Amino acid sequence: MASILVCATPAHGHIAAVLPVARHLHGAGHDVRFLTGRRYADRVRAAGIEFLPLPEEADLDLDDVDEAFPERAALKPIPQLRFSLTELFIRPALAQVRAIEAAHAERPVDVVVTEMMFIGAAALVRRPRAERPAVLTLGIAPLAARDPDVAPYGLGIPPSRAPFGRLRNRVLGAVAGRIFAPVTRAAVDAFRAINGSTPERFSIFDVPGNTDLLLQFTVPGFEYPRSTLADNVRFIGPMSRTAASDQPVPDWWGDLDGGRPVVHVTQGTISNRDFSHLVRPTIDALADEDVLVVATGGGQPVDALGPLPANARAAAYLPYDRLFPRLSAFVTNGGYQGLHFALEHGVPVVAAGTGEDKLETTARVGWSGAGINLRTARPKPEAIRDAVRAVLVRPSYREASARIGAEIAASAGLTGVDRAIAHLLGATARPSEAA
Repeated sequence: MASILVCATPAHGHIAAVLPVARHLHGAGHDVRFLTGRRYADRVRAAGIEFLPLPEEADLDLDDVDEAFPERAALKPIPQLRFSLTELFIRPALAQVRAIEAAHAERPVDVVVTEMMFIGAAALVRRPRAERPAVLTLGIAPLAARDPDVAPYGLGIPPSRAPFGRLRNRVLGAVAGRIFAPVTRAAVDAFRAINGSTPERFSIFDVPGNTDLLLQFTVPGFEYPRSTLADNVRFIGPMSRTAASDQPVPDWWGDLDGGRPVVHVTQGTISNRDFSHLVRPTIDALADEDVLVVATGGGQPVDALGPLPANARAAAYLPYDRLFPRLSAFVTNGGYQGLHFALEHGVPVVAAGTGEDKLETTARVGWSGAGINLRTARPKPEAIRDAVRAVLVRPSYREASARIGAEIAASAGLTGVDRAIAHLLGATARPSEAA
């Protein structure tokens, strides 16, 4: 059994993606500690796992990011992504590494299991392997990996089958290098402060180069093909199927079985302070359609939605493992985990999001054929209505989603995590044994 330190950025979506892995490793008998924000202490301990708090300077409130960083909310998608990468993920890296070092000093760590945006772990990888634990990264957002076959990450541009596709990608790469130069400089400065040296080659958009092993929480059918994919990348499928939800159902739950197509809409758990972006327009767009619209507030009070039409229902949270088998369509701003719930159950998607990694997630929805990408975070009601009608009527969308769902059913899941831990423990001497 190994000594494992699980690290997660203090945000609901990150915790929700990583906690099933921590719970599984703990259940398998490993010594597991979980390093994250204090707001999640009770949730971690409820899983039977030892909780370690992040230092205050790394314990940001990313669940209320627009209130904590009001200047971010006013930015356009690309500047907003630059701001988020720099201020929310790179700036805390030094404090994150110091917390990992403190945990290792208290009880030697064999493997650091981290999600891809916990940048302190990427800095740790720059140290000689004999001087640090192994690092296993969980890909909880679309794969960020440099490759001549794909456009630079963060632009939301799908691959091109045209002969000039690679030339286009090189040109875009040069442009993206300038666009994200401030992010790269901030990361290099952070890594120099952490390790005392400048990394020779670094890109925050090349996750395989920033870890010993990357477990991507998807399947190849929902990821762009690459001819030079690093050999430390494993596709293991989403973690959405790992456990049943204990979320209670609302009193209107029986309405889901009324015979009408059920359409679920959500803005996730971060970009959900203003329901006028997607949730309310979807409710209004479908008010006269023969469907049942089910909205979630991502934890926000649903009173903010205002009066609901007769064919709409709402709740702060819903048990997705019980909801998605009943769905006919899913309208989303592009949260990675929610998308995979839909794909797992063969539900076609209407995607409308541009913040954080959502330019990339929504682009994959359109590219894969599993749904329609509206290419905006604020779609007009008529655009939503037309897209929902299309995914309900045209079988190709449901067929593409079901095809990906079959890949998910056959993927390794938590077995892939076990294999990865065994591989890393066998690769080199374990720090706890050498101590």
